[in-house]
Amino acid sequence: MLNLSLLRSDLQRRLYSAQAAPKFEAVAAAERVRLPAQDPQITKLPNGLVIASLENYSPSSKIGLFVRAGSRYENVGNFGVTHLLRLAANLTTKGASAFRITRGVEAVGGGLSVTSTKENMVYSVECMRDYVDTVMEYLINVTTAPEFRHWEVADLTPRINVDKALAFQNPQIGVLENLHTAAYKSALCNALYCPDYMVGKITSEQLHAFVQNNFTSARMALVGLGVDHAVLKQVGEHFLNIRSGQGAAGAKAVYRGGEVREQNADSLVHAAVVAEGAAAGSAEANAFAVLQHMLGAGPYIKRGTNVTSKLSQGVAKATTQPFDTTAFNVSYSDSGLFGFYTISQAGVAGDVIKAAMAQIKAVAQGGVTAADVTRAKNQLKARYLMSMESADGLLDEIGAQALASGTCVQPESAAQKIDSVSANDIVNAAKKFVAGKKSMAASGNLGNTPFVDEL
Repeated sequence: MLNLSLLRSDLQRRLYSAQAAPKFEAVAAAERVRLPAQDPQITKLPNGLVIASLENYSPSSKIGLFVRAGSRYENVGNFGVTHLLRLAANLTTKGASAFRITRGVEAVGGGLSVTSTKENMVYSVECMRDYVDTVMEYLINVTTAPEFRHWEVADLTPRINVDKALAFQNPQIGVLENLHTAAYKSALCNALYCPDYMVGKITSEQLHAFVQNNFTSARMALVGLGVDHAVLKQVGEHFLNIRSGQGAAGAKAVYRGGEVREQNADSLVHAAVVAEGAAAGSAEANAFAVLQHMLGAGPYIKRGTNVTSKLSQGVAKATTQPFDTTAFNVSYSDSGLFGFYTISQAGVAGDVIKAAMAQIKAVAQGGVTAADVTRAKNQLKARYLMSMESADGLLDEIGAQALASGTCVQPESAAQKIDSVSANDIVNAAKKFVAGKKSMAASGNLGNTPFVDEL
């Protein structure tokens, strides 16, 4: 027979337990140690090496060595050398064999990667905090003591071909490479990928010479996330023995304007039209960035239409065919490009490109409302702040600033600079594009695609 008193007692205990648990959790949460928020710390060593760190209390650490040694520092005799360097990160060094580097990084669950842009190369490692010393040993070896043995360099040739084939499956890669070729006479016209005629012809001596001329202390910034600044400074002391000074001076970027057209059988036409924009860090660069988001910098709803984009609104009136268009903006240390990128059916490519041009001209003529300006600023600030929520984005932002100026701008300051952009600044940026000499790159069936001098 069921004992009601026992059942009632058991039920009361359960209800009491259910009510007490949240209170206990609240007390436990209140007693947790609150770690103080940290700001980035920056130190510049006597040899010019910049060391920047941010203690974010992450269980893993991510450290990157930023080097001012991108493809713009190549010359006619060594085109493609930075592409080869990207693939040579795990080759034998004076302190470790290729096998030891690979095995050592894998053994601690870490990662070693190399990326490059037109201006910089970034060697980065990541691991659990307890293994920073281990992975940093390999990072130091790879960047300061490479051997570039002839047979190991020769073995990279097939990897270069595969790397290029995979990259150029995306038509946008080819269009953007051709766009820089058309836009600049020197420096920034150098490609990120090794030209076909140079594949297999770059020697170990050329690799050594490029590293010797560009991997100098004054062209480097060592940046760490989730690592103590004092520890990172100790690591930085290992770079004291590398070549000091500014290294070989690179050519200045000279904008010229031009056109590269790649005719093929693709039914979709990819086209980019730009004029010279603004250099990174300038007030004008902020105006171009706000203008980019006013015109449209990509959809904000997955698989949705970009209804706030002026470019999309304008092109939609010119064609009923599917299309995609976005404003294009990139800033380098001494120049920049601003314009738009379109993807459209070959038959209506001309209509799409001309409609996009018309939208920028409308802004240049003063077609800007206060609501447009506010929306664009909010989108730019949101994109900037959200990009730094990831470790990769945060490392890139701190590293780029540390390498360029030896400082690190706080997010609040960056947001204030965006807010300081006026409607008149945006109109002037649009006027600069409209009046500037255009550069254009296009690929696909270009029968109905206008030439740049027809725009």
